[in-house]
Amino acid sequence: MEYLKAFLCGGVLCVIGQLLIDRTKLTPARILVCYVVAGVVLGGLGIYQQLIDWAGAGATVPLTGFGSLLAKGVKKAVNQKGLIGAFTGGVTAAAGGITAAVFFGFLVALLFKSKPKR
Repeated sequence: MEYLKAFLCGGVLCVIGQLLIDRTKLTPARILVCYVVAGVVLGGLGIYQQLIDWAGAGATVPLTGFGSLLAKGVKKAVNQKGLIGAFTGGVTAAAGGITAAVFFGFLVALLFKSKPKR
């Protein structure tokens, strides 16, 4: 049942993104930013945590989960360090994911050769 919930949640988030691409004039970059901002807002309000509790990886893996992680890190750092935590908490909380993205992006760039668009 856990896998089904994760699949449903992640699938719904993907369907919404695809509909935004197909039915609006929003660029993928703007949709990406909207997803991250929505995750930050919902995470800051404590709403996204309920979705994480229900869907697990289906809610934490998408971009909204990244935004929620940023908000959670900021909350924790502000409680511990005060105002400076608002600037450092999000990056600290997401450091593992950011590092993995940079590392694997670099690795893929080394292993594969890009081709120009025609």
